Amino acid sequence: MAVINELIRSESDGTISFGDYTLPTKTKKADFEHDGDLYKIKTFNEITKLERNGLFVYESVPGTAVHNLNVTDSLVTFAVEGPNDAMVTLELEPESEYKVIINDSQAGSMKTNLGGKLPISVELGDGITVNIKVEKL
Repeated sequence: MAVINELIRSESDGTISFGDYTLPTKTKKADFEHDGDLYKIKTFNEITKLERNGLFVYESVPGTAVHNLNVTDSLVTFAVEGPNDAMVTLELEPESEYKVIINDSQAGSMKTNLGGKLPISVELGDGITVNIKVEKL
């Protein structure tokens, strides 16, 4: 897999891919339409952030590339890559419990805070892609 040179794109399977962690300066793209929603991406080597219809969806520090992000009411799946370990934060339902699976291994269950934020620490590096599945319990 590789960075998303166009910053954000729709995939043939109905998911979206976004992010370019190789950029030295912050780059943005707004009003990207996908499946009736408007997305905004901000990405560079220090952070990648995605918003849908003005609401927070995804953030990573440092920046990452995300492939095939699919978000439903009860499940979030995506693959993430980057040059270094990253802290990924997802916006989910507030005060709810989720099962986190990283590369087919259970990382345990976690509860979101009042704002619905769910932090996930991901071990990344050159050439490493990690598959993440977050399922509502």
